[in-house]
Amino acid sequence: MENSKTLICISNYFKGADFLINLKNLGNKVYLITSEKLRDKPWPFDHIDEVFYMAGQDTDWNLEHLLLGVGNLMKSNKIDAIVALDDYDVEKATYLRENLRIDGMGQTTGRYFRDKLAMRMRAKSCGISNPNFCSLFNDHDINTFADTISAPWVLKPRSEASASGIIKVYDKETLWIHINEMGNNRFKYLLEQFRPGDVYHCDSLVLNGKILFSITSKYLTTPMEISQGGGIFRSANIEYDSDDDKAIKAVNEQVIKGFGLKHGAAHSEYIKCKDDGKIYFLETSSRVGGAHLAEMVSEASNINLWAAWAAIENSLVKGTKYTLPKVKKEYAGIVLTLSKFQHPDLSSFSDPEVCFRVPLEYHAGLIVKSDSSKRILELLDDYANRLTADFATVVEQKKVDKLH
Repeated sequence: MENSKTLICISNYFKGADFLINLKNLGNKVYLITSEKLRDKPWPFDHIDEVFYMAGQDTDWNLEHLLLGVGNLMKSNKIDAIVALDDYDVEKATYLRENLRIDGMGQTTGRYFRDKLAMRMRAKSCGISNPNFCSLFNDHDINTFADTISAPWVLKPRSEASASGIIKVYDKETLWIHINEMGNNRFKYLLEQFRPGDVYHCDSLVLNGKILFSITSKYLTTPMEISQGGGIFRSANIEYDSDDDKAIKAVNEQVIKGFGLKHGAAHSEYIKCKDDGKIYFLETSSRVGGAHLAEMVSEASNINLWAAWAAIENSLVKGTKYTLPKVKKEYAGIVLTLSKFQHPDLSSFSDPEVCFRVPLEYHAGLIVKSDSSKRILELLDDYANRLTADFATVVEQKKVDKLH
């Protein structure tokens, strides 16, 4: 096929079908590297030229074997780009690019989008407001932090996704108990001040270092609240051009520029602290947001983040111009919970605003859309109560014992 390019996509989780489909529809050769455990997932095989499977999942992957496999593939194929579809694949993709000298994000920049300590330090150096933080390298630094920064604090794994593995601490004695329990893993964590407030996420598309599209949404129940105590996940995009929307997008511009993301998708989180009303940077990632936030964004804006990201990658490898689809400004929200039923019957949720039902087993979730932000919030509150009463279940959070 004329001007066909070859791209390797890496995903150790089942996601990104729209990315793979659109990349192939744009006339490219598409290779997927994923985990053996995901062999039976309904990948869009008709749009993938070949799938390669790695033993284990994620942290089990042997990077030397991965490099050897891709190196052998390159003997008969010119690889034009390597794309990481999931948070945990960023290191794998940067490792391959560095070793094989393929254009794209390298390992140093990649850390700004995976390592929460690197994020904190980079944001501070760029003049972007952060919660107070401290590495766990030096005992004196930790004691100074605990003696000068008011509790509560949180211990965060530096390279886990979302709120996985976060420990909330209220006093210095307990802090040191947790640090000592970490043993030689303590350097893989950071310590930061917990600041109560409203948490937002800004989902963006970037090309040549410039944000082409972004939309601001608010977690009505934060990922940390859910991971610590269970509950119903809810998010909705906020009023366009509101003070919060403008303030968050301004900080988001600083983050994307300061962290050096040249192109692709970004999912970044910010907090509006209750005590001072200011916007603080929490974390960022060079990927599409999880938990079906992409579908929510699509319903509100007409922008399919996965498909648009694929089109951006296509334009880069072919040297062609990318044009963003027409953006609409409506409202959408998602409500999602673990379900005690394998296939929950959500037929009673029959309001005309319902536009998407989460297809995952043992999950109950819906997306609603409207031209009214108020209507979205009313529905999400009502649906959260109904899901709690009839469907929701809580599964104890798994202890993170194999850190990235």
